[in-house]
Amino acid sequence: MKNLFFITAILFSMAFVFTACSGNSSKPKTEQLAKDEMYTCTMHNEVMSDHEGECPKCGMKLVKQKMTAEQQKMMKEGTYTKPTK
Repeated sequence: MKNLFFITAILFSMAFVFTACSGNSSKPKTEQLAKDEMYTCTMHNEVMSDHEGECPKCGMKLVKQKMTAEQQKMMKEGTYTKPTK
């Protein structure tokens, strides 16, 4: 009986460790944008997106670029504009 309890406790502990250590790769998009390249309008740097699209202000195509310090500040504060598509 003690062996059965001991084995059950070990299996439960191992299952907990493996599920707890598997990690969660579904980070919010804003964290991914802050680390990676993002798409922005060449005329309106406050328009930022994680995918290609058009600027909601002028209709120009968003281009891929590294985020500037000003854009990082807007991303942190949440004051950037998100395209609708």
